[in-house]
This record gives sequence, structure tokens and C-alpha cells, in this order.
Amino acid sequence: MSRPLSMRPTQTAAIIIEQISLGYNPELTGMEEKFSNIWHEWHNYLVAWTRDRAPKLVVILVLAFIFVRLLGLITRKLVALSEKSPAHGAVRAQQVRTITGVVRSVGVFLIVFFTGMTALKDAFNINVEPLLASAGIAGLAIGFGAQTLVKDVINGFFILIEDQFEVGDTIRAAGVTGAVEEITMRRTTLRDADGTLHIVPNGSIQIVSNMTRDWSQVTLHVATDYSENSDRVVELLQEVAKEFYNDPAFKDDVVAEPQVPGIERVRGNEVDYLMLIKVRPGKQYNVARELRRRIKVCFEKSNIKAGAPAQVYIGQLPVGDKK
Repeated sequence: MSRPLSMRPTQTAAIIIEQISLGYNPELTGMEEKFSNIWHEWHNYLVAWTRDRAPKLVVILVLAFIFVRLLGLITRKLVALSEKSPAHGAVRAQQVRTITGVVRSVGVFLIVFFTGMTALKDAFNINVEPLLASAGIAGLAIGFGAQTLVKDVINGFFILIEDQFEVGDTIRAAGVTGAVEEITMRRTTLRDADGTLHIVPNGSIQIVSNMTRDWSQVTLHVATDYSENSDRVVELLQEVAKEFYNDPAFKDDVVAEPQVPGIERVRGNEVDYLMLIKVRPGKQYNVARELRRRIKVCFEKSNIKAGAPAQVYIGQLPVGDKK
């Protein structure tokens, strides 16, 4: 029933008294209306977002998950192939694991980064250009501050992926010569003949001289007295080289038949003869020692006089010897 347009003061006062007795508060009623409006706005936004943008977010997340899984599958396959290959040892497999680990970490970071940027832009309608600009400035600052570290890591990555040297190889790099004991993305550890351990940052390696890759060569200079017959000396050296080449104990260490080109140089009272022999990597030291021993024994049996360097005496003759 509608209320009359005009009410008596007594009726109006009665209505107000009734509302107060029922707990009516005008301020609370206004706040409830505001919260109700906010809730309806959020509800409408969530409904619209679920209908329009939620499918995009699901697609982005699914694609990112697929890319991460594919990246992990590819890296695991590469590691498995390197472990099964008999041509490469456990050291090479470890290098492949290091490379694939770095590639996977970088790949996952890039996938997560671009997924986050795409989700913010397409699913939540957030402008990502300021974020990208800030990230670029931060990356530039980090690059300037850690440029040495970045150089070491990049150079180490190419050393591993190009297989420039392996653990056990003897190399000369950054002014240091020694056997490689460890290779990481940032540094290479070498141990020289004296047992000194050298830690070389990969960024300082400009030229690498690998002395044990594929094969090594033993170069022997054999000195005899100037009076010895050159043809006889060459013949004896060839006999020693042939005997050594046919020795079963050293057959696996020799790559090619030794060569004796002949006279290398003449100095004063001695003549140097050259002997060349290709051997397996790392076997050159034992082969050189054995060849020197056999040459000495042969020369002793054949009465070949060893060469002696020219001697120069500096002094003052006696007074009576002066002319």
C-alpha cells in the first residue's frame, strides 16, 4: 500500500522511531551500497576476463610448458648419445652435460621471461614496454659491471662446444703449458711439469696450442763426433728406428714409421743427425727416452764417438809462451 503524500508530524516521528528501534543507520547503509557496487564491478570484470582473456593465458602457459619439456627432452637425448658413443670418453660426456645444462638453463629462463611478458600484456592488459626498458637498462649495467665474467663464460662455452681441448690434453694457453685437469664454463685448470697448478680464466685464452691432439711428434737430435762416417751413422739410426717400430711393446704407441732425414746441422767438432717419429698423444716422452737409450747402446756397440760441443778457453798464456 502506497504511503500518502503528506503525513502528519506524529506519523513521521513514529516511522523514524521505528527505524531506529530496528537498527537502521544511514551511514552503514551507504557503505553497504558502495561495497555492493564494487563487488558487482569485480564480478562483471571477472566474468569478462574469464570469457575473453583466460583462454589466452591458458594457451600461453600450455605453450610454455611444451617448450620447456621439448628443451629438456632434446638436452637429455644429446647427453644420452654422448654417453653411448664409444669414440668419446667419459670426459667428453661430462663436457656435453655441462653444455646442455647451460643451454637448458638459458632456454628455460628465456621461455619463462617471454611467457611472463606475453601473459602480462595479453592476459592482464598491462603495458610491458616500461618493464622491458627497465630490464634493458639493468642488463646493460650488469653487463658493464660483470663484463669479465661474461667474457669468461662465453669463451668457455665455445671452448667446450668446439672441443678445443679435453681433460688430459697438454696445451699451451695464456703463457702457461701443462696438462688439463679441469674445464668449466669460467676457468681452465692446468698442471705443469713441476706440479704447479695454474688456474686460467677462459676469457684470457686467446690462442690454444694443443700438443696432444690426434698425434704428437718426437724430434731427436743425435750428436756424433765430426770424424764419424755420416753414412754409417745414418744406417745405425735407421736400424734402431726400425727395431723400435717393430717392437710389440711400443707398437701401439707409434703412429707412423720413424724417419731419419740425415744431417740436421754441423757445429764445430760435432754433427747433429735428425730422427722423427709420430706417436700417440701423451706417449712422446716415454718414446723419446726409450729411443735415446737404444741409440746410446747401439753407438757403444758400434764404437761411435758422441759429439762434444766446441770448447773455448779464456785465459792468459805464460810469459815464456808469448811470441
